Amino acid sequence: MRIQVRRTGGFAGIERHAVVDTTGRPDAPVWRALAERALSAGRGSPPLGVPDGFSYEITVDGRVVHCADPGLSEDQRELIRKVLKEGA
Repeated sequence: MRIQVRRTGGFAGIERHAVVDTTGRPDAPVWRALAERALSAGRGSPPLGVPDGFSYEITVDGRVVHCADPGLSEDQRELIRKVLKEGA
């Protein structure tokens, strides 16, 4: 499973992008479950955020959803944090 996160917005407007490929990882089932929960809470189009807030595009194996602060679900928040931390 290939999980991509693109973060835009914020005070400085700096874009950040990271990718995690879970293929062959022993924790792949955990990533899959988290990604599915995060996708189910997403939207097909970018939601309205708040001034200087972050907007996110989450792509999992070609399926794209959008979300934004402060309306992230806990699963979205965790997935975004993990991908941005571990992804390259």
